[in-house]
Amino acid sequence: MGAAGSRVTIHMVASLDGFIARKDGSVDWLDTKDSFEDGVELTGEEITAFLASIDCYVLGARTYETALGFEAKGHGWAYGETPVFVLTHRDLPRPRESVHFRAGDLAQLVNEELRPAYANIWVGGGGIVARALLRLGLADEVRLSLAPVLIGEGIPFFDALGRDVALHLVEAKAYKSGMVALRHEVRR
Repeated sequence: MGAAGSRVTIHMVASLDGFIARKDGSVDWLDTKDSFEDGVELTGEEITAFLASIDCYVLGARTYETALGFEAKGHGWAYGETPVFVLTHRDLPRPRESVHFRAGDLAQLVNEELRPAYANIWVGGGGIVARALLRLGLADEVRLSLAPVLIGEGIPFFDALGRDVALHLVEAKAYKSGMVALRHEVRR
């Protein structure tokens, strides 16, 4: 499945002031202690069904290294057996067969390799990859989850796009954790 029906979704979690990580790459601020009584509670079944709908992930090298760090700390591998394409020129560890390293032309990767093979392409990080996909017109939707915290400085999600990218709000949802999820379609 893929081709014409494929969808490239950029997803990122950011602090309310728009940072996806601290300057050193850490994301310790993600574990907030907020609660919003009127928010939605996600069930384990909903999370499992959602994750099963993702056909492949695309990550930048730093996001991949962060995921490896979480795994090393005993938090598990977030991507299961789903194929993960890591964009890098560096030689990185590859502890599982589901990880694939790619370098070169991003448009060629998305249009010639990923779209024909996968229907639901999920871009989980980082900011450099998200910006490149938006600049090249390769993303179909942007999902941004805002954490209830201000960190003051760090790595911005959207930085120097070089042009306007028109979006259409499709969904807004507040969760009991205080997190707010926004889903926008990219207008063509």
